[in-house]
Order: sequence, then C-alpha cells, then structure tokens
Amino acid sequence: MGEQEKRQEAMELVGRAYQHHMKGELDRAIELYGQSLEVCPTAEAYTFRGWARSLRQDFEGAIADCHLAIDVDPEFGNPYNDIGAYCLEMGQPEDAIPWLHAALKANRCAGYCFRHLYRGRV
Repeated sequence: MGEQEKRQEAMELVGRAYQHHMKGELDRAIELYGQSLEVCPTAEAYTFRGWARSLRQDFEGAIADCHLAIDVDPEFGNPYNDIGAYCLEMGQPEDAIPWLHAALKANRCAGYCFRHLYRGRV
C-alpha cells in the first residue's frame, strides 16, 4: 500500500473516531485514533486523541499528543492552540502564551477564532 493510500485509510479512521468522540464515547475514539496512527501518523489523529484525553483531565497525555502532532506537521496550528488551552485549564496562563502565539503563526488551522478566544482568556 502506498503512502497516499495509507494516509487515506488513516484519515478514514480519524473520521470514525471523531464520530465516537462527538458521542462522548472517548474510549472507542481514543482506540480508533490509535489505530489510525498505526496505519499512518497524522497531526490530526494525534491532536484529536489529545483532545479526547483532555476531556478525561489527562492534560499531560494530551500535551504529549500535541507535541507529536507538531513533530508530524509543524504547520498545523491546532496542537499549538490546544497546548495553550490545556495550560489554561491547568491554571498556567503564562505557559499558554507562547503556544497561543505559535498557533497564530501556523498556516493551517481549523477554528481560527479559538486562537483569539484563548488569548483573550489569558
């Protein structure tokens, strides 16, 4: 299987995981994000798995996933923004600031408004 086919399969698993995620089925979502990462590591799968972990208050795991997402695709802004948000949730606003600034500089980011929303919370 070529790289494009692997990425497509991985993103299909991310889509399935996201459906479970939105239903609050975090165990299944995390499992499917992990399966996606086994097929082809993507910034989206790491970022969304981190988000699911954050909903369980596992901010260390969530931040670790965001760092992995950044390693895969430094132009994807969501993990920078998410790290900033997790720092805020942990009561560390000063640690959030550089991550939120980095999110603003990213070329690719879903939810552009969240970058400004979290900066406003700081």
